[in-house]
Amino acid sequence: MAHDREPEGLATFRAALPALRGPLHRYLARMAGSVIDGEDILQDALIAAATALQAGAQVDNLRAWLFRIAHNTALNHFRAAKREAAMKEHLIHLPPMPQPAPWSALPEALTPYLALSPTQRSMVILRDVLGYSAAEVAALTDTSISAVKSALRRGRVALRAARDDDEAATASTVLSTAQTEMLRRYAALFNAHDFDALRDMLSNEVRLELVAVEKRQGKARVSGYFSNYAKREDWHMVPGQIEGRPALLSVDRADPDGAPRYFILLDADAAGVQAIRDFRYARYAMGDARWLRI
Repeated sequence: MAHDREPEGLATFRAALPALRGPLHRYLARMAGSVIDGEDILQDALIAAATALQAGAQVDNLRAWLFRIAHNTALNHFRAAKREAAMKEHLIHLPPMPQPAPWSALPEALTPYLALSPTQRSMVILRDVLGYSAAEVAALTDTSISAVKSALRRGRVALRAARDDDEAATASTVLSTAQTEMLRRYAALFNAHDFDALRDMLSNEVRLELVAVEKRQGKARVSGYFSNYAKREDWHMVPGQIEGRPALLSVDRADPDGAPRYFILLDADAAGVQAIRDFRYARYAMGDARWLRI
């Protein structure tokens, strides 16, 4: 029936998304100062875009339209975080929750962008990182070309200062002994193809996100995830950190000392592995991630 057909715009969006997802993430990772938080905002932006297209939105320039949605989603995310912090302080009368120290040496360090205001940050990333013209940046952000140029001047000055400070600073996150032991055991079992033992490490309510593909919850459903890895020989897992978080770094089996190609975030406690976030199909995140072997 006609009303069951997918809107043409939504079909075009799905076809174009594999090529657009990486550039969108590159923008949002710098806006958020984190490849992981950037992926969270990206998913929210893509849901908003798909919802609009499903409702019949007409789009002439899909790339520009998606960047505009990503831009607005990021700003909404920052506003929501600011409101939440203010509400905690004003209503609950508690000091703001301590935040982990920013990782200070991400490749093409992402954290200095956080020294800029959200508007300056967006202008600098769109113009200097992604290569849009001033006129295109103005159209993407619904502002004037003169406002773009003004924000660019201030943002570039602030970014240079932040990078100088960043180079002089050091920041590190030390995993606990339990986290380190868990990662080493998990990696060893993975490399030995002992997937039954890995399944035994899962908690009953474990959550899995195969980024850009699917989500699962519960030990029974997540257990099947390992079957796909059992069929492949294109990986070797190394225990490590991504932005200070426990992770497996997937390297080429033929070059185990080489740079990782993607990563898997792991969240575990005494009850077992609570969450797995696998970036195998979102390898664009690895290019901007700060990683460390342990």
